[in-house]
Amino acid sequence: MKTSLLGKIAVYAAILLGALLFLFPFVYMILTTFFLGTNTLPKPDEVFHVTPNYTNYATVWNKNHFTTYFMNSVIVTSVAMVGSLFLGALTAYGFSRFAFPGKEFVFRIFLLTMMIPGVINIIPQFVTIKGLGLVNTYWGLWLIYIAGGVVGNMFFLRGFFESIPKELEESVLIDGGGSWRIFWNIYLPQSLPAMGTLAIFIFQGTWEEYFLALTLIKSEALRTLPIAILMFNDKYATNYGQIFAASMIALLPVILIYMAFQKKFVQSGFNEGGVKG
Repeated sequence: MKTSLLGKIAVYAAILLGALLFLFPFVYMILTTFFLGTNTLPKPDEVFHVTPNYTNYATVWNKNHFTTYFMNSVIVTSVAMVGSLFLGALTAYGFSRFAFPGKEFVFRIFLLTMMIPGVINIIPQFVTIKGLGLVNTYWGLWLIYIAGGVVGNMFFLRGFFESIPKELEESVLIDGGGSWRIFWNIYLPQSLPAMGTLAIFIFQGTWEEYFLALTLIKSEALRTLPIAILMFNDKYATNYGQIFAASMIALLPVILIYMAFQKKFVQSGFNEGGVKG
């Protein structure tokens, strides 16, 4: 009995220690935002004695057109998330419910493209976008963000669509509905847990994307938030308090998206009860 109790205490202690180790850098980052004129990182024992203030947050919000870049990222990320979700779901629906020549071959080719590192694609993507005349436009970013996420989203959603009972389609077919109505009224509502999970990942990935935005966007007025954060690096020194404050502001939308979609996280049995036995 005592051995079992000691074992549980050891396990919980190890879990608590691991949680604290992972949590400490985040807490350190938050507390560092309260330091003014920090060109060097404060020592760990100093951060716990700092007086909370929000000067760096106010400075960051009103400096280097940060507000404009923040709103630019909101626009770019929102459109990319909606477009990527919709096109990915539409592609998954086609692969899960329709038979066409070369279906499995095309599917494997799609999966093969997922093996290619994103960095390798930057040059051909830039050449393509330049040929279309979309450099320095959000349309160029949206085209790559949405198209680049179709394969992964399709692969993720295809399994959920295939698990939806085909009997659910009968009511729509009886009412004279077609494939589009089946997709809109059955497959999308039934796959909301998967869609919610994807929405979080798509938003986070697009919101934090830096290299492609830096490559395609040349105008300062169109820059996105990750580029703006690096502008807080001075030529000869780095103000860590302001950079961490900017990073915390940039993190807020990701947290809000997670809170909004966390109830839609993938859970087993999401379509149970859809068909009465």
